[in-house]
Amino acid sequence: MRLRVTIVALMAAFLGWGVWLLQPALAVAVGLTSHELCDGVFIADQSPQVVFRTNLAPRKGYDWIAWAIHYRVNRAPARVTSSLLGAFTARAVYRKRFGCLVLHGGPPAEQKLQLSQDRPALLPRFAGPGVVVPQNAKLKAALDASFDAPHRRTEAVVVVHDGRIIAERYAPGVGPRTPLIGYSATKSVISALIGILVREKKLSLYGPAPVALWAVGGDKRHSISIDELLRMRSGLDFPETDSGFGRPSRMLFLKRDMAKYAERTRLEFSPGTHWAYSSASYLILSQILRNAVGGGPNHVLGFAQRALFGPLGMTNVHLDFDATGTPVGSTYMLAPARSWARFGMLYLDHGVVGGRRILPAGWVRYSTSPSVGTGYGAGWWTERVGKGANPLHWGLPEVPADTFMARGILGQFVVVVPSENLVVVRFGLTDEAGRNVNDSRGMGRLVAAVVAAVGG
Repeated sequence: MRLRVTIVALMAAFLGWGVWLLQPALAVAVGLTSHELCDGVFIADQSPQVVFRTNLAPRKGYDWIAWAIHYRVNRAPARVTSSLLGAFTARAVYRKRFGCLVLHGGPPAEQKLQLSQDRPALLPRFAGPGVVVPQNAKLKAALDASFDAPHRRTEAVVVVHDGRIIAERYAPGVGPRTPLIGYSATKSVISALIGILVREKKLSLYGPAPVALWAVGGDKRHSISIDELLRMRSGLDFPETDSGFGRPSRMLFLKRDMAKYAERTRLEFSPGTHWAYSSASYLILSQILRNAVGGGPNHVLGFAQRALFGPLGMTNVHLDFDATGTPVGSTYMLAPARSWARFGMLYLDHGVVGGRRILPAGWVRYSTSPSVGTGYGAGWWTERVGKGANPLHWGLPEVPADTFMARGILGQFVVVVPSENLVVVRFGLTDEAGRNVNDSRGMGRLVAAVVAAVGG
């Protein structure tokens, strides 16, 4: 009897120790659940069951605990509450134009949204609301292959050639106006907005970035520039993992002030000497952006609409903000595939729309010039890889060498091919069980097939 009691006690202690070790990752998991469901239900207008099944359940690691996750969606007020076996709980609220937010502490202060009246877009309208069916048999086959491939839930493909849509296709429940989450493709939009502020002489690429925390006491981080943040060469010790244990996950789902959490990271390398993929850099840039345009989320949205979304005719665009009013510029912008395509067209046309310069002269070349030893530019991925870099890791080996792209985890792509006057957008949710988390192989085949079709 004593032996049995001892064994039970040891098992309970071991289980408790394991839960304690897993606590941060489990808290991240319920935060992720609430945020993804909030965005999917209240912004993308999807059913919670579909969002859970497609956006969450297949993810590596999450698939182990999906059975234990419980969620509840309330329509009025709009919020999502998630828990894991009743031990961990996270609540996300939908704040209309300020997006979804996982609450930590009390709710953020209410913000009044004041947007200037929209002016006519400088980029001509695409075709009407009806889906543009490809007339080219090869093009149709390319889109069919993208939707039919295993482990890939393609939600939208839009092909723009010579300034007009020549083909598009959508999954059931998705259409030309459905906002789709960009994940890290959002970083490319933040890069563009920073570029506009550089053109307006409100920010400088070089010299110390305007981060108050780094400007005191001889802090070595004070020498980090906006250029180094854009190129992910800040030297900050913020390793990028999607395990749930890493600092990026804690930043996104457990912190009220995400940028401040990122700014407190210690230096591991001298700025400019080492490249490492960094969502932290883009949260810091998002706060710099916010401060430069007025300090609040309403200022950010007003600036983005006036300077970028409006001129391009990007509609139904949504940015999520943290509790302090900083856009979550590493990860959380949603927009219809057609709007993402319009963003790609800005870069295809060298930053000029309707005769008006939106981005600084040379900004597209700057953004798509890879940092030394990498295929990453300043917010965009390129095919011009550095010496020793693995082309498959950086890009799409099947496509023309001048190709560059905005990309996000699970297969979000805005691909620009200047030599073909082509933009190919693919958004969807590649099943991580397929172990091709960024879907580079599938996207490479799609773009190569589209290039062959339009060239033929």
